[in-house]
Amino acid sequence: MTSQITLAKEPSAPPARSGLRGHPWLTLFAVAIGVMMVTLDGTIVAVANPAIQQDLGASLAEVQWITNGYLLALAVSLITAGKLGDRFGHRQTFLIGIAGFALSSAAIGLSTGVGLVIGFRVAQGVFGALLMPAALGLLRATFPAEKLNMAIGIWGMVIGASTAAGPIVGGLLVEHVSWQSVFFINVPVGIVALLFGLFILLDHRAAGAPRSFDLLGVLLLSAAMFSVVWALIKAAEWGWGDPKTLLFLGASVLCFLLFALWETKVAEPLIPLGMFRSLPLSAGTVLMVLMAFAFMGGLFFVTFYLQNVHGMSPVDSGLHLLPLTGMMIIGSPLAGVAISKVGPRVPLVAGMVATAAACFGMAALTPDTGTLTMSLWFALMGLGLAPVMVGATEVIVGNAPLELSGVAGGLQQAAMQVGGSLGTAVLGAVMAARVGDTFGDKWQAAQLPPLAPEQLDLAEKAAQVGYAPVPPGTPEPVARAIAGVAHDTFVSGMSTAFTVAGGVAVLAAVVACFTKRGANAAAGAGAAHL
Repeated sequence: MTSQITLAKEPSAPPARSGLRGHPWLTLFAVAIGVMMVTLDGTIVAVANPAIQQDLGASLAEVQWITNGYLLALAVSLITAGKLGDRFGHRQTFLIGIAGFALSSAAIGLSTGVGLVIGFRVAQGVFGALLMPAALGLLRATFPAEKLNMAIGIWGMVIGASTAAGPIVGGLLVEHVSWQSVFFINVPVGIVALLFGLFILLDHRAAGAPRSFDLLGVLLLSAAMFSVVWALIKAAEWGWGDPKTLLFLGASVLCFLLFALWETKVAEPLIPLGMFRSLPLSAGTVLMVLMAFAFMGGLFFVTFYLQNVHGMSPVDSGLHLLPLTGMMIIGSPLAGVAISKVGPRVPLVAGMVATAAACFGMAALTPDTGTLTMSLWFALMGLGLAPVMVGATEVIVGNAPLELSGVAGGLQQAAMQVGGSLGTAVLGAVMAARVGDTFGDKWQAAQLPPLAPEQLDLAEKAAQVGYAPVPPGTPEPVARAIAGVAHDTFVSGMSTAFTVAGGVAVLAAVVACFTKRGANAAAGAGAAHL
């Protein structure tokens, strides 16, 4: 503890703030605007994809790359971006991220071809990666330990609110303005965030901040992250046993091993492996992967369930998800208070148990389930996720040394991205397998006309997203029978996927037992800064 107190008081530590600059709560407000822009963009774009496809004449694969290009760039860049913040200052990194994200958003809105849209989405991912770990680094350096959980709780509330607003705002903009407006909206938000950042944020440099940059480590880690995320993205198309999938997974393992070996030899490593001697930090990282697996992987099917099975519009489906995001908004600051009082372990375990219960509850949904029942399970999941988002973030960032807070923030975000990609890929494979096993039998049981093998394959792929493959001109009774088969098969697959997600959430609750309050949180800003 003595070394931590000395670290915070050494000359290279940030100077005491004067006036508004460096004020903790204003700092939180400034970074929240930037984070809101990134999280809002994530859910808005999903709503805009169909309009982009029609306007630019894009193929399905090109539309998928609008999302996958962003995801890849974000996942590959996060930890390196966190290191950049530790090396050159989180304020500068945050401001560059804000400016770059807003400019690339404007460029997407002005694009006349899908290739340009994809390219600038990749740029968005890189600038978003600069922004997110820097935001956590600024909060860690600005807030004293006893108030950090509350700050992260409010930060989580902003993420929940902007995530909830995304489908609604996006649906309204696409419907009443244009798909370009979905990206142009980031420009005024980015300007406001940039102005607040310039006048409010204070540059914090820890005494032990790195002085060099581990370029080979960056290359090896980037190659490893790219290979694993690429394999997860393409597994649904190639198949898990395909040589290409196995090649990229093997390349990822090899690059991770070479990265770990190199990090033990370099003077100032990208990720000091000694960080993982902290059992709570390692448990928090694994917990983030498992939580994102269950949450993002399971939620992927909910939007198809609402829109394709229940026939809702994107705006209506966003409104039906408000119980989930609403409980995250309400629960995040409350979780911050609870974690400050009793520590993270009990709230994290309770949160994952609630998330598991919600997953098992959603496994029982049917094509005819009413709004009230859906809302109860959605609300329970949001209530369970709130303490996990706050607590696991505090465990990872708080158990890392102050001079590595950016790397820790990048690690937290990267764990979420990998977990979400893994969940979507694995649960997608579970869904596809279940649909493949049951669709033909249900079609035959409904006494529908036999399908040729290629027709059956196309019908099964449609059922995997809850879409009823009804040919034009089909008589109404036959159309209803086809829709019934497609919806029943989809819900059966979704039930299996949510059951697996619930099991992963139970495992995450066990991992949460090994977490504890950040041992290095006291190395952040002193209480006198308030």
